Amino acid sequence: MDMAIHFKELDNKLYGFVEGEIDTFTASRLREGLEAVKITEGLEIVLDLSKVNYMDSTGLGVIVAFYKRTLRENGKVKLVGLSNRLQRLFEITGLSDLMDIETDKKVESRK
Repeated sequence: MDMAIHFKELDNKLYGFVEGEIDTFTASRLREGLEAVKITEGLEIVLDLSKVNYMDSTGLGVIVAFYKRTLRENGKVKLVGLSNRLQRLFEITGLSDLMDIETDKKVESRK
């Protein structure tokens, strides 16, 4: 399976839509997409993971690095649309206590 990410700005927020599998082979593409985001103070970023069907620790590391960078640059990140499997991954790693995660929401405007 492949991985894709695209962004759309709506209502003064930046929405990132991630699809596919995030693993050792695709994480570099996700990292590149997230690193290209210009973070400005107060920017709100919503990452919709509702179409991610698999994520390993490599992908988790990419998401965490992006989250930390955004906070360092005074922005905000919210993860939405996590499947039960992804939600469990964030819970067992303790990240669900640190990160802003909304599990029952996804953004409808895809493209």
